[in-house]
Amino acid sequence: MNTTLRIRRFNPEQKSPSPFFQDYQLDLEASDSVLDGLIKVRETLDDSLALRCSCRGAICGSCGMRINGHAALACKTKIISATTESHTIQVEPMNNMPVIKDLITDMSLFWEKIRQIQPWLQPAKPIPEAEHLAPAEAMNHLSSVMTCIMCGVCVSDCTVLEVDSKFIGPAALAKAYRFVADPRDAATKQRLTTLNEPEGMWDCTRCMECIQVCPKGVEPMDRIMSLRAMGFDEHIPSTNGSRHAESFTDIIEHKGMLDEPMLAIRTFGFRNVGRLIGMIPIAIQSFRRKKIAPSGPLHRAIPGIDQIRRLFKRVRSHS
Repeated sequence: MNTTLRIRRFNPEQKSPSPFFQDYQLDLEASDSVLDGLIKVRETLDDSLALRCSCRGAICGSCGMRINGHAALACKTKIISATTESHTIQVEPMNNMPVIKDLITDMSLFWEKIRQIQPWLQPAKPIPEAEHLAPAEAMNHLSSVMTCIMCGVCVSDCTVLEVDSKFIGPAALAKAYRFVADPRDAATKQRLTTLNEPEGMWDCTRCMECIQVCPKGVEPMDRIMSLRAMGFDEHIPSTNGSRHAESFTDIIEHKGMLDEPMLAIRTFGFRNVGRLIGMIPIAIQSFRRKKIAPSGPLHRAIPGIDQIRRLFKRVRSHS
Protein backbone atom coordinates (compact mmCIF):
# COMPACT_ATOMS: atom_id res chain seq x y z
CA MET A 1 0.00 0.00 0.00
CA ASN A 2 1.20 3.49 -0.85
CA THR A 3 2.00 5.31 2.39
CA THR A 4 3.42 8.69 3.33
CA LEU A 5 5.61 8.85 6.43
CA ARG A 6 5.59 12.44 7.66
CA ILE A 7 8.65 12.54 9.92
CA ARG A 8 9.62 15.33 12.26
CA ARG A 9 13.28 16.07 11.61
CA PHE A 10 15.80 17.91 13.76
CA ASN A 11 19.51 18.28 13.13
CA PRO A 12 21.46 20.04 15.93
CA GLU A 13 24.48 20.41 13.63
CA GLN A 14 22.70 22.92 11.40
CA LYS A 15 23.62 26.58 11.82
CA SER A 16 20.16 27.55 13.10
CA PRO A 17 18.60 24.20 14.07
CA SER A 18 14.83 24.06 14.23
CA PRO A 19 12.45 21.11 13.79
CA PHE A 20 10.58 20.58 10.53
CA PHE A 21 8.47 17.87 8.90
CA GLN A 22 9.63 15.90 5.87
CA ASP A 23 7.46 13.55 3.82
CA TYR A 24 8.60 10.22 2.39
CA GLN A 25 6.53 8.19 -0.08
CA LEU A 26 6.80 4.42 0.40
CA ASP A 27 5.20 1.24 -0.85
CA LEU A 28 4.63 -0.87 2.28
CA GLU A 29 2.77 -4.02 3.20
CA ALA A 30 -0.20 -3.62 5.52
CA SER A 31 1.45 -6.07 7.91
CA ASP A 32 4.67 -4.03 8.09
CA SER A 33 5.38 -2.04 11.21
CA VAL A 34 6.04 1.68 11.36
CA LEU A 35 9.60 0.76 12.30
CA ASP A 36 9.89 -1.28 9.07
CA GLY A 37 8.87 1.85 7.17
CA LEU A 38 11.38 4.05 8.98
CA ILE A 39 14.22 1.60 8.36
CA LYS A 40 13.24 1.46 4.70
CA VAL A 41 13.41 5.26 4.54
CA ARG A 42 16.88 5.23 6.04
CA GLU A 43 18.14 2.42 3.82
CA THR A 44 16.64 3.49 0.49
CA LEU A 45 15.67 7.17 0.60
CA ASP A 46 17.58 9.15 3.24
CA ASP A 47 20.46 7.71 5.21
CA SER A 48 20.65 10.84 7.38
CA LEU A 49 17.48 9.85 9.26
CA ALA A 50 18.33 9.15 12.91
CA LEU A 51 16.28 6.71 14.99
CA ARG A 52 16.87 4.24 17.77
CA CYS A 53 15.87 0.55 17.52
CA SER A 54 17.14 -2.90 18.42
CA CYS A 55 15.02 -6.01 18.97
CA ARG A 56 12.08 -5.23 16.63
CA GLY A 57 9.93 -7.40 18.92
CA ALA A 58 8.58 -5.01 21.60
CA ILE A 59 11.11 -6.29 24.12
CA CYS A 60 13.92 -3.72 24.34
CA GLY A 61 11.77 -0.56 24.29
CA SER A 62 14.28 1.35 22.16
CA CYS A 63 11.91 2.50 19.42
CA GLY A 64 9.56 4.62 21.52
CA MET A 65 8.23 7.61 19.56
CA ARG A 66 5.02 9.51 18.90
CA ILE A 67 2.88 8.10 16.11
CA ASN A 68 -0.10 10.19 15.01
CA GLY A 69 0.10 12.22 18.20
CA HIS A 70 0.45 9.43 20.76
CA ALA A 71 3.50 7.63 22.09
CA ALA A 72 4.01 4.01 21.02
CA LEU A 73 6.63 1.45 20.08
CA ALA A 74 7.24 1.76 16.34
CA CYS A 75 8.00 -1.96 16.08
CA LYS A 76 4.62 -2.85 17.58
CA THR A 77 2.54 -0.38 15.55
CA LYS A 78 1.32 -1.81 12.25
CA ILE A 79 1.00 0.26 9.09
CA ILE A 80 -2.59 -0.90 8.62
CA SER A 81 -3.64 0.43 12.04
CA ALA A 82 -1.66 3.69 11.91
CA THR A 83 -2.49 4.85 8.38
CA THR A 84 -5.01 7.68 8.28
CA GLU A 85 -7.62 8.31 5.58
CA SER A 86 -5.04 10.38 3.71
CA HIS A 87 -2.63 7.40 3.81
CA THR A 88 -0.27 9.43 6.00
CA ILE A 89 1.45 8.44 9.23
CA GLN A 90 2.97 11.24 11.30
CA VAL A 91 6.04 10.22 13.31
CA GLU A 92 7.69 12.43 15.94
CA PRO A 93 10.20 11.98 18.78
CA MET A 94 8.87 11.30 22.26
CA ASN A 95 7.56 14.23 24.25
CA ASN A 96 8.78 15.55 27.64
CA MET A 97 12.40 14.70 26.79
CA PRO A 98 15.07 16.70 24.92
CA VAL A 99 15.53 15.72 21.28
CA ILE A 100 19.08 14.71 20.34
CA LYS A 101 18.44 14.29 16.62
CA ASP A 102 15.36 13.46 14.54
CA LEU A 103 13.53 10.66 16.40
CA ILE A 104 16.15 10.11 19.11
CA THR A 105 15.48 11.61 22.54
CA ASP A 106 17.72 12.04 25.57
CA MET A 107 16.50 9.56 28.23
CA SER A 108 18.67 11.00 31.03
CA LEU A 109 15.72 12.63 32.80
CA PHE A 110 13.77 9.36 32.60
CA TRP A 111 16.57 7.36 34.25
CA GLU A 112 17.15 10.06 36.84
CA LYS A 113 13.55 9.71 37.99
CA ILE A 114 13.82 5.90 38.07
CA ARG A 115 16.93 6.12 40.26
CA GLN A 116 15.13 8.58 42.51
CA ILE A 117 12.77 5.89 43.84
CA GLN A 118 15.68 3.56 44.72
CA PRO A 119 14.64 0.62 42.48
CA TRP A 120 16.12 -2.19 44.53
CA LEU A 121 14.95 -4.32 47.44
CA GLN A 122 15.71 -3.03 50.90
CA PRO A 123 15.40 -6.10 53.16
CA ALA A 124 15.12 -6.02 56.92
CA LYS A 125 18.35 -5.95 58.93
CA PRO A 126 20.10 -8.12 59.80
CA ILE A 127 19.79 -9.66 56.35
CA PRO A 128 18.46 -13.26 56.66
CA GLU A 129 21.05 -15.94 56.07
CA ALA A 130 18.58 -18.13 54.17
CA GLU A 131 16.48 -17.12 51.18
CA HIS A 132 13.28 -15.18 51.77
CA LEU A 133 10.43 -17.23 50.34
CA ALA A 134 7.53 -15.00 49.31
CA PRO A 135 4.10 -16.64 48.91
CA ALA A 136 2.90 -16.85 45.33
CA GLU A 137 -0.30 -14.91 46.01
CA ALA A 138 1.79 -12.00 47.31
CA MET A 139 3.86 -11.88 44.13
CA ASN A 140 1.41 -12.76 41.36
CA HIS A 141 -0.13 -9.28 41.28
CA LEU A 142 3.33 -7.81 40.67
CA SER A 143 3.89 -9.79 37.48
CA SER A 144 2.27 -7.19 35.23
CA VAL A 145 4.27 -4.37 36.84
CA MET A 146 7.51 -6.25 36.28
CA THR A 147 6.79 -6.48 32.55
CA CYS A 148 7.79 -2.81 32.22
CA ILE A 149 10.55 -2.52 29.60
CA MET A 150 11.57 1.05 30.52
CA CYS A 151 10.65 2.38 27.08
CA GLY A 152 9.57 5.80 28.39
CA VAL A 153 6.34 5.83 26.37
CA CYS A 154 4.20 6.65 29.43
CA VAL A 155 6.54 9.50 30.38
CA SER A 156 6.28 10.89 26.85
CA ASP A 157 2.49 11.30 27.06
CA CYS A 158 2.25 12.32 30.75
CA THR A 159 0.22 15.54 30.85
CA VAL A 160 1.63 16.53 34.26
CA LEU A 161 5.22 16.37 33.04
CA GLU A 162 4.29 18.76 30.24
CA VAL A 163 3.70 21.50 32.84
CA ASP A 164 5.93 20.32 35.71
CA SER A 165 9.21 18.63 34.87
CA LYS A 166 9.82 17.95 38.58
CA PHE A 167 6.97 15.43 38.74
CA ILE A 168 8.49 12.02 39.29
CA GLY A 169 6.37 10.56 36.49
CA PRO A 170 4.31 7.41 35.85
CA ALA A 171 7.17 5.02 35.06
CA ALA A 172 9.04 5.76 38.29
CA LEU A 173 5.87 5.59 40.37
CA ALA A 174 4.89 2.24 38.84
CA LYS A 175 8.40 0.98 39.58
CA ALA A 176 8.07 2.28 43.15
CA TYR A 177 4.87 0.29 43.58
CA ARG A 178 6.73 -2.84 42.49
CA PHE A 179 8.96 -2.51 45.59
CA VAL A 180 6.45 -1.05 48.04
CA ALA A 181 4.13 -4.02 47.40
CA ASP A 182 6.91 -6.62 47.52
CA PRO A 183 6.65 -8.55 50.83
CA ARG A 184 10.43 -8.91 50.93
CA ASP A 185 10.98 -5.15 51.12
CA ALA A 186 11.23 -3.57 54.59
CA ALA A 187 11.22 0.11 53.57
CA THR A 188 7.49 0.49 52.85
CA LYS A 189 6.81 3.42 55.17
CA GLN A 190 10.03 5.17 54.20
CA ARG A 191 9.26 4.83 50.49
CA LEU A 192 5.66 6.03 50.90
CA THR A 193 6.78 9.01 52.98
CA THR A 194 9.16 10.05 50.20
CA LEU A 195 6.50 9.57 47.52
CA ASN A 196 4.11 11.66 49.63
CA GLU A 197 6.24 14.76 49.03
CA PRO A 198 5.38 17.39 46.37
CA GLU A 199 5.95 16.17 42.80
CA GLY A 200 5.24 12.64 44.06
CA MET A 201 2.27 10.30 43.91
CA TRP A 202 -0.35 13.00 44.59
CA ASP A 203 0.53 15.09 41.54
CA CYS A 204 -0.95 12.60 39.06
CA THR A 205 -4.13 14.04 37.51
CA ARG A 206 -5.50 10.64 36.45
CA CYS A 207 -5.70 11.54 32.78
CA MET A 208 -5.15 7.83 31.93
CA GLU A 209 -2.76 8.62 29.07
CA CYS A 210 -0.10 6.35 30.57
CA ILE A 211 -2.58 3.45 30.63
CA GLN A 212 -3.63 4.08 27.05
CA VAL A 213 -0.13 4.12 25.58
CA CYS A 214 1.75 1.53 27.68
CA PRO A 215 2.74 -1.29 25.29
CA LYS A 216 3.01 -3.86 28.10
CA GLY A 217 -0.17 -3.28 30.10
CA VAL A 218 1.65 -2.04 33.20
CA GLU A 219 -1.18 0.47 33.88
CA PRO A 220 0.94 3.02 35.76
CA MET A 221 -1.99 5.18 36.87
CA ASP A 222 -3.61 2.24 38.66
CA ARG A 223 -0.32 1.62 40.48
CA ILE A 224 -0.24 5.27 41.53
CA MET A 225 -3.77 4.94 42.94
CA SER A 226 -2.63 1.85 44.87
CA LEU A 227 0.33 3.78 46.30
CA ARG A 228 -2.06 6.46 47.53
CA ALA A 229 -4.26 3.85 49.22
CA MET A 230 -1.18 2.33 50.86
CA GLY A 231 -0.24 5.78 52.11
CA PHE A 232 -3.59 6.04 53.87
CA ASP A 233 -3.18 2.54 55.34
CA GLU A 234 0.28 3.42 56.67
CA HIS A 235 -1.04 6.70 58.16
CA ILE A 236 1.43 8.80 56.19
CA PRO A 237 1.04 12.51 57.18
CA SER A 238 -1.62 14.29 55.14
CA THR A 239 -0.79 16.60 52.26
CA ASN A 240 -2.90 18.77 49.97
CA GLY A 241 -3.23 15.76 47.69
CA SER A 242 -4.41 13.31 50.33
CA ARG A 243 -6.76 15.87 51.90
CA HIS A 244 -8.21 16.55 48.44
CA ALA A 245 -8.93 12.83 47.93
CA GLU A 246 -10.46 12.37 51.39
CA SER A 247 -12.55 15.54 51.14
CA PHE A 248 -13.73 14.66 47.64
CA THR A 249 -15.13 11.26 48.68
CA ASP A 250 -16.54 12.63 51.95
CA ILE A 251 -18.47 15.40 50.16
CA ILE A 252 -19.87 12.97 47.58
CA GLU A 253 -20.94 10.59 50.33
CA HIS A 254 -22.76 13.28 52.30
CA LYS A 255 -24.17 15.42 49.49
CA GLY A 256 -24.24 13.20 46.38
CA MET A 257 -22.53 15.83 44.20
CA LEU A 258 -19.34 17.81 44.41
CA ASP A 259 -19.18 21.05 46.39
CA GLU A 260 -16.12 22.71 44.79
CA PRO A 261 -15.76 25.69 47.17
CA MET A 262 -15.94 23.42 50.20
CA LEU A 263 -13.48 21.03 48.53
CA ALA A 264 -10.95 23.83 48.12
CA ILE A 265 -11.36 24.98 51.72
CA ARG A 266 -10.96 21.48 53.13
CA THR A 267 -8.01 20.72 50.84
CA PHE A 268 -5.91 23.81 51.55
CA GLY A 269 -7.31 24.88 54.93
CA PHE A 270 -7.70 28.42 56.18
CA ARG A 271 -3.98 28.49 56.99
CA ASN A 272 -3.33 28.77 53.26
CA VAL A 273 -5.50 31.85 52.84
CA GLY A 274 -3.40 33.20 49.97
CA ARG A 275 -4.06 30.08 47.88
CA LEU A 276 -7.80 30.29 48.56
CA ILE A 277 -7.97 34.01 47.72
CA GLY A 278 -6.17 33.33 44.46
CA MET A 279 -8.91 30.88 43.48
CA ILE A 280 -11.78 33.35 44.00
CA PRO A 281 -11.80 34.75 40.41
CA ILE A 282 -11.97 31.21 39.00
CA ALA A 283 -14.77 30.33 41.44
CA ILE A 284 -16.80 33.42 40.47
CA GLN A 285 -16.39 32.74 36.76
CA SER A 286 -17.36 29.08 37.23
CA PHE A 287 -20.41 30.04 39.31
CA ARG A 288 -21.63 32.48 36.65
CA ARG A 289 -21.41 29.77 34.04
CA LYS A 290 -23.27 27.34 36.34
CA LYS A 291 -20.24 25.09 36.56
CA ILE A 292 -20.42 24.92 40.35
CA ALA A 293 -23.30 24.89 42.82
CA PRO A 294 -23.63 27.15 45.89
CA SER A 295 -21.49 25.98 48.79
CA GLY A 296 -22.17 25.39 52.45
CA PRO A 297 -25.77 25.12 53.81
CA LEU A 298 -27.23 26.12 50.43
CA HIS A 299 -25.67 23.05 48.84
CA ARG A 300 -27.97 20.35 50.17
CA ALA A 301 -27.85 16.65 49.54
CA ILE A 302 -29.42 15.47 46.30
CA PRO A 303 -32.58 13.33 46.28
CA GLY A 304 -31.75 9.65 46.67
CA ILE A 305 -28.62 10.32 48.73
CA ASP A 306 -29.40 7.23 50.82
CA GLN A 307 -28.60 5.02 47.82
CA ILE A 308 -25.19 6.66 47.39
CA ARG A 309 -24.44 6.24 51.08
CA ARG A 310 -25.35 2.56 50.85
CA LEU A 311 -22.84 2.20 48.01
CA PHE A 312 -20.11 3.73 50.17
CA LYS A 313 -21.03 1.42 53.03
CA ARG A 314 -20.94 -1.63 50.77
CA VAL A 315 -17.53 -0.69 49.34
CA ARG A 316 -16.10 -0.25 52.83
CA SER A 317 -17.46 -3.61 53.95
CA HIS A 318 -15.63 -5.35 51.05
CA SER A 319 -12.33 -3.50 51.37
